[in-house]
This record gives sequence, C-alpha cells and structure tokens, in this order.
Amino acid sequence: MVEDTQSSHAALVTAGTSGSWDWDIATDELRIDEAFAQLYALDPGQVGVALPTDTFFSRIHRDDRARMRIAVAGMVGGAELFSKEFRVHAADGSFRWMHGRGQTHLGANDDPVRFTGLLVDVTERKRAEERLRIAQSAGGIGTFEYVDGFATASVSEEFCRLLGLHPASVLPIRTINGLVCPGSAHIIPDAIDPTATQLLGEFEVTRNNDGERRWVARRGEVVRNDGPGYRFIGVIYDVTASKEAEARLRDLNDSLELRVKEEIAVRLRAEEALLQSQKMEAIGQLASGIAHDFNNLLTIITGNVETIGRRLDENVDPRIRRSLDNAMKGAERAAALTHRLLAFSRRQPLVARPTDMAALLVDMSDLITRSISETIAVHVHTQPDLWWCEIDQHQLENAVVNLAVNARDAMPDGGNLSIGARNVCLDARGGNGRSGEFVVITVADTGTGMSPETLSKVFDPFFTTKEVGKGTGLGLSMVYGFVTQSGGHVDIQSTLGEGTRIALHFPRMRSDQPHSSATHAAGGELGHGAETILVVEDDDDVRAHTVDLLRELGYRVLEAHDGDTALRLLGRPDQDVQLLLTDVVMPAMSGWELAEAARSELPQLKVLFTSGYPRDAILKNGQLEPGIDLLQKPFSFAALSERIRIQLDT
Repeated sequence: MVEDTQSSHAALVTAGTSGSWDWDIATDELRIDEAFAQLYALDPGQVGVALPTDTFFSRIHRDDRARMRIAVAGMVGGAELFSKEFRVHAADGSFRWMHGRGQTHLGANDDPVRFTGLLVDVTERKRAEERLRIAQSAGGIGTFEYVDGFATASVSEEFCRLLGLHPASVLPIRTINGLVCPGSAHIIPDAIDPTATQLLGEFEVTRNNDGERRWVARRGEVVRNDGPGYRFIGVIYDVTASKEAEARLRDLNDSLELRVKEEIAVRLRAEEALLQSQKMEAIGQLASGIAHDFNNLLTIITGNVETIGRRLDENVDPRIRRSLDNAMKGAERAAALTHRLLAFSRRQPLVARPTDMAALLVDMSDLITRSISETIAVHVHTQPDLWWCEIDQHQLENAVVNLAVNARDAMPDGGNLSIGARNVCLDARGGNGRSGEFVVITVADTGTGMSPETLSKVFDPFFTTKEVGKGTGLGLSMVYGFVTQSGGHVDIQSTLGEGTRIALHFPRMRSDQPHSSATHAAGGELGHGAETILVVEDDDDVRAHTVDLLRELGYRVLEAHDGDTALRLLGRPDQDVQLLLTDVVMPAMSGWELAEAARSELPQLKVLFTSGYPRDAILKNGQLEPGIDLLQKPFSFAALSERIRIQLDT
C-alpha cells in the first residue's frame, strides 16, 4: 500500500509544476515538496521533512481557513476526493489563489491512512474570472452554455441576476425557460435547426424574485462537434429601456401621424421652411461673393456719372442731362439690388444703435404717406411707453416703406393701411417656440390677400406676383433677412380677398444700455476741409476716383494700394495724417488690421472704413463692431463729404 501511495504521489508531482503534499494520517505528519514551499512562502529547509499537519493551514487566508479545516477533516475521516479553491498569503503580504486537488488512500482495513494532493496556483485565472464577472455585471451581460441532451445549462452570476434568480453556476433548462412570458419563444430552444450557426432573439420574462416584467435579448452561437451533438453558447442582456423607447417612439409616430391627418400640414411646412432656408443661404453666398467687386465697379460708375453731372453748365443739351440721370438711376438700382441681396441673406452690415421705436415711426409718417396712393387711408399708431430697440434705423425705415409699398400695390382700388407698434412678451408655448420681450411692428392692409400657395413662397428670393419690370422679388426676402439678422422674426398672415398682416418682431433692448441715440440722422451740407487724408484701396480705379473727390473738396490726400505702403506713409515725420480712409477687404493686410497697427503708433488717428461687402472683418453677428464707422460702396459725393467731416469734427 505504501508503494501505491508513493506511485500516486509521484503521478501528482509529474502532472505539472505545481506543489504537492503527503499527509500521513496515522502519524499526523505532513511532508511537502519544494514547489509547495514556494507557493506557501515557507522556508526551503522544511521541504521533505516531517512537519506538523497544522502547517497546511498556517498560510491560508483567515476567511477561508474554517471551511478548509472542515474539508480536510472530511478527507481524514475517509472522504475520497478533495477539490477546493482557497487563498494563501504570499511573502509580500498579498494573497494568491490556490486550487487544491487530493485523494484519500485506504489501508488494509479500508481505513484512511494517507491524504495526498496537488496544489496549483490559479491566481491569474481567478483574476480573469473576476474581471469577466465585473465586466459582465457592469455591462449587464450574462453568459450561458448548454450541451445538447442535458437538462441543465452552465450560467454566470449576472445571468441569474438578470432573471431574478439566486446566484448559481448551473440552472435547469425548465427553470430558465419557465420565466419567459406566454407567447415568447424559449431562451434555450428545445431543438435547433441543424444548419443554424447563430441564434438571435428577444424575450419578455417575469423576474423570479420581484415579478417584474423585463425584456432580455439573446445572442448565441451553435458549436457543432464531429458527432450529432452540439453546444449552444451565448449571452443575454437587458433591453427593456430600448423596448420601452421603441414603444414610446411608436406612440409618438402614431400621435404625429394622427396630428398630421387632423391638422396645423406641419411636416410639409417644416420641409418648406428648410428648403427656403437652403435657397436663401445659397443665393446669399452668391450675393456676398460678388458684392465686394460689384460695388467697387458701381462706385466708379456712379462716381464718374456724378462728377460729369456736377461739371455740366446750365446750357448743356437737356438730352445729355437726361442720359446722365438715366445712367445714375440704373446704377442706383443695381446698387440697391446688391444691398437687397445682402439684406435678405443676412449679410448686410448693420449699424445698430439704441432707437426710440415710437419716435422713428412717427417721423416716418410723412414718408409713408407720400409713398401711398391718395385712395388709401393710412393709420399709424403706437403703444404708449413703447420699448426701445437696438436696431439699424436706416434698414428699419427701408423695411417698413417696402411693406407699405407692397400693401399699396395689393389695394389698386383703395383701402386701409394700418401701421402699428406694441410691446409683446412671448413664451415658448404661445410664440411658435420663441420666447422673450419684443417690439412688434405690424403692417396690415385690406387688399387682395394671398392664396396659401403664394403665402408659402413670399420669402423666396426673386419670387414676385407683379408684372415683369414691376418688382425684383427681393422686397420681402430683404425684410426677412434684416429682421432675422437683427435677432427677431417675421410672422405673416393673409387671406385671399381679405388682406395681409405682417408682423416684425424686434428684441427689446437691454435695460442697462443707454438711450442716447435718437432716430436716423438726415444728411447735411457738403463739407470741405484742408486736413490730410490717407486713402488706402487696392482697386486702382476706385482709389483714383476717391482721391479726386477728396481733392475736389479741398483736402490734402495721400494714397496707398496696400497696408504696408500705408504704414510707411503714416510713419514719415513730414506727413501729418488726420484721417485714414481704408477699404476693409484687401490682400495681405485687411483694413481692420491696418487700422489696429496704425492706431498703435498714432492713437488720435481717425478711421473711416469703406467696403462693398466687409464680410466678417469688422462685423460681429452681422453688425458693426462698437466704435466702427463704415461707408458702404457705392457711395455718393455728398455721402463721402458728410462722413469725412463727421469723423474729422468728432
């Protein structure tokens, strides 16, 4: 029997590199090999010698020691097989996981005489299992493995938790499938198609512990052996939230479809609004792209026409004067078209200033009346204590006059035109998703009105119902762009045969801003002077024309074609420049960059910018930066003279 024991012991040792032990039950002595001593962090001198059997428990973690004593007691008492996992303390104070596998050897009288075993370090496996368990728990993923023909499946702890079951490593198939609600297939199918390699599914289950209904998804693969059997391995995870979201989405879709059938063509109007926005953006990019060069050309054209007109004597042939007037009107219409394109695309530079909206409308009454037929009764009324707004006054005047002229054209046989202003507070529910405090200017007529089809296109660029040559189709587009760029919005209502009402909403000016500005200032007399002005313009023709105008006004003029040349002129001690008149968009150095560099050396230097379209160089959200003065191209002789004098006299 001793020889059999030694043979078994040798087999255990040669089975791997792990440590082994030999426990003599009769003498109560323990012998270990070198690998066991290393795993237990024992003195190498204890290898192969008789040791107290309590040495077996000396390094076991205290939380595992009690159950290990019970298990070993069973082996000493005659149990046949031993297979336990436990922790032992390592030399560095940490602990490692061991798997002990052993057996009891019986003597001649069938009583236990020896307990031998093999100790295997399984720390890395335990750590991997722990990581997998944590990952499964964190991700809410449970694993299972079912072997064909068995009535049970191996499962993970998270698998049990998902189904509301107590943790177990093996579960009956009947228990698993019994949790599936009626009408659903089984999580572990009774039979699998011989050709199937992957099985997917979603199952509504009733959790065992709390009776809650949940949805779980299953993903599994079928692994086939050479024989007829197979293994079904997979995972389950909770998809209740996504199923509920799907249900809510279905309910929402049903509700939306019902609302579309019942009502406000909401989806169609949204699509049309998007299309409108895209069309305006596309044409806006085109307009802004050509505005700079186009307005440079118009500056040269209008300027030279104007110069010729000033120099004609009174006895000139009237046909020449008429031809010049017609040429100027054509150029002005071209300039207005460019400005309208920029305005509707929200790229027109706005000069916003605190504005008394009530005073502005009252001042406009005469202008509006002169623009309207005598057969139309005009009523202008404003609410008392009307709020102020920060607005471009000139553009606002253009917008109101434009709407008044449209109203006039819609009332060829006469009617009533009402222009009013009031304070309005909107919340998101009652303001079409908009909220805030607004001054609302309304223009209402009793004219022909518009059909729903026409109404849906009124803000489209170049859309007009007027005859060819009677309109550009940019009027309402310009108004829409200006109001939107000012931070407001436009509402329009119209009924065919009854009239149209357009409401322009402008945000109320913050109460902490000073109310220091009145309404739009009128032009003054031509100003002359003897100061020195530096003109910086990369377009040679525009620069030459501007220099001629300034010299005609009596100014001493220097000129430069780019920023570097301008800075050199400003740096010369013999040049006392009072005003820098510079284009905004120039190659290499912009007008803004030039002004910044010049003022760093000459803080008192006055600056007036000119541009056909300044892009974003001196704009912030479509409005001029504070303290910026811009003369837009094409400019007239009078406008140039006035703005120069305002700058020099300020």
